[in-house]
This record gives sequence, C-alpha cells and structure tokens, in this order.
Amino acid sequence: MNMKEKATDADQRQADKVEIAVRLDSELLEQIQHLTNDPSKVIEVAIRQWLRGDVPRDDELTRTPHRIPIPPRGEWND
Repeated sequence: MNMKEKATDADQRQADKVEIAVRLDSELLEQIQHLTNDPSKVIEVAIRQWLRGDVPRDDELTRTPHRIPIPPRGEWND
C-alpha cells in the first residue's frame, strides 16, 4: 500500500463524518482538551462504547453498598 492509498482511506473516513453542534459544560470540555486536541474523537469513542454497552455504569444508583461490620459490644474504641 503506498502513501496515496493511505491518504485516500483517511479522506474516505473523513467524508463519512457528519458535523454537529454539541453543547458541553465548559469544565468538561477543559478536561477533554487535556486528553486531546480533537474533542470530537473522544466524544465519538465514548458514544460508541456507550452504545455497545462496553462501559459499566458507575453512579450512585448502580453501586452495591459495602457494609462495614460493627464490632461486638465492649470492643468500641471510645
């Protein structure tokens, strides 16, 4: 494969993209920009993972509470 074919493949992938406007929290965008100069790539990968179900949810409603055992009476560290 020569350089011309590689460029054509990249051009084809770019042509398949659709540009949209997305409103993001400014702090979130700042965090993304620390990762890459192309925030659209991060957003695209995150959406693909979310649609495939690759990323397990980790929020207050999906966590199993961890119970801490209470020591028997008389063993409290007062």
